[in-house]
Amino acid sequence: MLALIGRRALIALPTLFLVSLFVFALQRALPGDPFLVIAGEERDPEVIARLREIYRMDDPVVVQFFAWLGQVVQGDFGRSLRTGEPVLGLILQKLPVTLQLAIASIIVAIGIGIPAGIIAARRKDTVVDYSTSALALSGLSIPNFWLGIMLILVVSVELKWLPASGYEPFFSDPKGAIERLIMPAFVLGSGLAAFLMRHTRSAMLEVLRSDYVRTARAKGLDEDAVVNRHALRNALVPIITLSTILFGELLGGAVLTEQVFTIPGFGKLIVDAVFNRDYGVVQGVVLCTAIGFILMNLLADVLYILVNPRLRAQ
Repeated sequence: MLALIGRRALIALPTLFLVSLFVFALQRALPGDPFLVIAGEERDPEVIARLREIYRMDDPVVVQFFAWLGQVVQGDFGRSLRTGEPVLGLILQKLPVTLQLAIASIIVAIGIGIPAGIIAARRKDTVVDYSTSALALSGLSIPNFWLGIMLILVVSVELKWLPASGYEPFFSDPKGAIERLIMPAFVLGSGLAAFLMRHTRSAMLEVLRSDYVRTARAKGLDEDAVVNRHALRNALVPIITLSTILFGELLGGAVLTEQVFTIPGFGKLIVDAVFNRDYGVVQGVVLCTAIGFILMNLLADVLYILVNPRLRAQ
């Protein structure tokens, strides 16, 4: 297990380097000068020149990149061009918000998608299978922002069951946090559940046609035991892969959903930073998102070993 983690960490280093290089180059290729906005309406050339000197923007791009990369290695992501705050502090402030939403959304997705996929596979080519597939297709087709607005109008405005928007830290007020998470988590989770349902159904159908499943049935095992103890465990490998990828996407920030429900997470942070040409914040958020994806892939590898006995033997 430790050897696997070590190998994955070695592979992650060049990946992170390429991601940071790519994001840094694209940021510098964007049109516009952020210091023209920071300098105010007068746009005093001396003020702009001083700001460029402070942030080393007059240095060659290669020098700027390696200077920034050297700071990142030491745990310093630089400062925001707009506010002057440390980028790492902004990330640590927004990360719990996005994590809370991502965890709630993936719980909803797994809770709906995997059972629905198993039921559809067991009832293949029946009304249940077709109905489940139709619901999955609707989950993929309905835009998140529209579903979020409709939920706010019906559940919050008309029925007054849940708060319309906002964010509450879970550990400070669990009840209030859950109430504010239900609608955005359902909006995000319903779309992800559709992906999980389709992949779960396909994986289960493939496994249910295998020889060892037919042997288990021939021995007289109950169908529930065949599905839960033999088929599902082997079908979990592609489902684990998809679940970790989807969770990594959620860590990148669900921009539209966060905007609709006024959740101050990574989505709002990255959108504001891009519009304001806040280079340091964009680079820091993208780099942290890439680290999140790598960690999710590592978690998937570990879960493969725990789920599949043959990998443990290897």
